Amino acid sequence: MTDVKTLADRIEDLLPQTQCTKCGYPACRPYAEAVASGEANYNQCPPGGAEGIARLATLLGKPVIPLNSANGVERARPLAVIDEQVCIGCTLCMQACPVDAIVGAPKQMHTVIAELCTGCDLCVPPCPVDCIAMLPVTGEATGWDAWSQSLADAARVRHNRRETRLTRERDAAETRAAARRAASASVAEAAPAALPAVGDTAPSDTAPTPAADDAAEKKRAIIQAALERARKKKDEMAAKGQGPLNTENVSADVQAQIEAAEARRRRLGLASDDTRDPEQPSNESNPPPSR
Repeated sequence: MTDVKTLADRIEDLLPQTQCTKCGYPACRPYAEAVASGEANYNQCPPGGAEGIARLATLLGKPVIPLNSANGVERARPLAVIDEQVCIGCTLCMQACPVDAIVGAPKQMHTVIAELCTGCDLCVPPCPVDCIAMLPVTGEATGWDAWSQSLADAARVRHNRRETRLTRERDAAETRAAARRAASASVAEAAPAALPAVGDTAPSDTAPTPAADDAAEKKRAIIQAALERARKKKDEMAAKGQGPLNTENVSADVQAQIEAAEARRRRLGLASDDTRDPEQPSNESNPPPSR
């Protein structure tokens, strides 16, 4: 029987599937493709360590070389642990986890499923309250001695399922956005025909009612009050030297996730003063009511 596996497939099979991005690529599969094409070297995977390099060298028919220190060091496998008393439920760590090993909900406590964590470190930088620690859990064992093929296979399945889900959600969001644009265009085209004739004083069915105005104003007031409380808490923590510590060396992928989350907050009207879209008008002249 002819083996139809490509070289990239064979390389990917030998990677630990932690999806940590330390190799310089967004996941294990892109790194495997880069090695297969000669774009990347086969010594850029710290989780695989020396044994991982030896496996790839055997496959590629090349000599065993040291791990590239620019990509990191071989180490004991760490486990992400969330301080649940400090967690604010921002969901940024969940968005960053490449294998769906973190569970929680907005404004609710989050926790890590230890059996699923690959020790990739990606949840640490986006945490705004520095409540995630990476604790070594394999003692003296490092690289593949601290991992196993069954764990790698399971991590790859979870990562692929997550990527499929995210793609499906993006496609659904784009479909909804296209439908809204089409509906808005239809309303705009129909608007001239719906204008009342000269002298017609019939009230418009689309005019906002006082009740709707009151509800919208109440919602805005509640949001502004919540933002004020959050800002005060942030200022108090900063005054005590307890501000976020993970603001340096954030990867491009994680920074993109943070910016996407802030963009969603701005669209929902939840952005604080320091993240407000500069094109949006300020509300400083209309302070929220005291609570």
